[in-house]
Amino acid sequence: MSENKSAAIEIPTPWRIKRYYLYALVTVVALVLPWIQVDGNHFFLLSFDKMKLHLAFVQFDMQELYLMPFLLMIMFIGIFGMTVMGGRVFCGWVCPQTVFRVIYRDLIETKILGLRKRIKNKQQEPDMSKPENKVKKAIAVTLWTILAFVAAADFMWYFVPPEDFFSYIANPADHMTLIGFVIGIALFLVYDIVFLKENFCVYVCPYSRIQSVLYDDHTVMALYNPHRGGDIYNENKEKMFTKQKDLQAVQPNAECTACESCVTVCPTHIDIRKGLQLECINCLECVDACTAVMGKLGKESLVTWSSDYEIIDRKGKTNLFRPKVIGYIAVLVIVSIILAMMGSTKEHMLLNINKETRLYNVTRINDTQVAVENAYEFLLQNTENERLTYYFDIIAPDDLNGKIEILKPSEPFVAVPGIKKKKIVVLGTKDMLVDDERHDTVIPIKIKAYALDKDGKIIDKIVVYRDSTFTFPRADIIRAAK
Repeated sequence: MSENKSAAIEIPTPWRIKRYYLYALVTVVALVLPWIQVDGNHFFLLSFDKMKLHLAFVQFDMQELYLMPFLLMIMFIGIFGMTVMGGRVFCGWVCPQTVFRVIYRDLIETKILGLRKRIKNKQQEPDMSKPENKVKKAIAVTLWTILAFVAAADFMWYFVPPEDFFSYIANPADHMTLIGFVIGIALFLVYDIVFLKENFCVYVCPYSRIQSVLYDDHTVMALYNPHRGGDIYNENKEKMFTKQKDLQAVQPNAECTACESCVTVCPTHIDIRKGLQLECINCLECVDACTAVMGKLGKESLVTWSSDYEIIDRKGKTNLFRPKVIGYIAVLVIVSIILAMMGSTKEHMLLNINKETRLYNVTRINDTQVAVENAYEFLLQNTENERLTYYFDIIAPDDLNGKIEILKPSEPFVAVPGIKKKKIVVLGTKDMLVDDERHDTVIPIKIKAYALDKDGKIIDKIVVYRDSTFTFPRADIIRAAK
């Protein structure tokens, strides 16, 4: 015993503890982020209620949802690139399913209630024949149900902001869809975390099937080193040894103690010594277990976070930033730049202009003068958070500038946030713009729309231009109207 103690090596901080810190950070961010606003805008909010998208504290109208595919591309490319580099590290370190299971199993059942005896043994289920365990189980489910409703509400805050969410649930009869979503999500989380457990990762989540396509020899994952520990399974994945003495009788240099600490601690109930398995979520619990056992013997862990290239094939060091990974990073950067560029071109006012089917209307003013009118339908939406008054100018070709004016309406547009407003706008002229005996003339024009601040100055970000046309009739039609 004294020799083992003297030979023991220092055991580093367990990966499990590091994961807990990350879980806490992710949880705090997820809960706090919906409450943070900049100029009334959220970091991310997809509001089907108000038909708005908030992204990076910038508000977009639903007509600008072309940004969403880029967000989804960034998410999937990021996860796929993460998988190529670090295996299912997303599953073990970030995925809500894993975080929730740790909260329920390790915190509530084990630490708080003592229903499970040890965090390091995830294979042994509590003995539910004992009355006290039944009470503890009921308390555990009740505690998790409360947390499930908090998680469900937090999820909905990314679609219904907190400032609206609580006012809505105060009147449940008027918002049954919202109430239904919250209850449905909470009930699913109770079933998933309490009853389905890690079977969700193994049988339901499609990511485990995708990972095998993304892995290569340099992908970092939890790996057992058979060159040091010995082969526990044969080529057919059949277990050959359960005791160290039997293993060392066949493989004298094998260091595996057959303690199976790496097996009992695994949340997805696999034996890492069997090789790569789709159930592995890279939580690195097996690495911690083997590090503790082998550390007492003065040896390095037989299970490490490394790659086939380094551990199994023994060809050299793992190459993290290989061409495939660099390719993912490059695509991610390009998509992010495109998203940023498209987001930066956001218009702070939406304006659609459609010309009416009637080309023009000609009315007589006096014996020498007529008025030509063109009618348009303006569809305007104020995408800001305050009531604004909008003004319009007509920009015609240089030789005709100032000769086409807005006849109706005579007052500026007033629009409240989020409401589409339709107006019939009439442009007209009393001048003889074109003297053409054979054809009507289509004159290209630009319509400038803008809003003024309290000091009467144009608000720079609320200026948009739209191309349109003004149709001027043939000369004979003008003469006939006089």
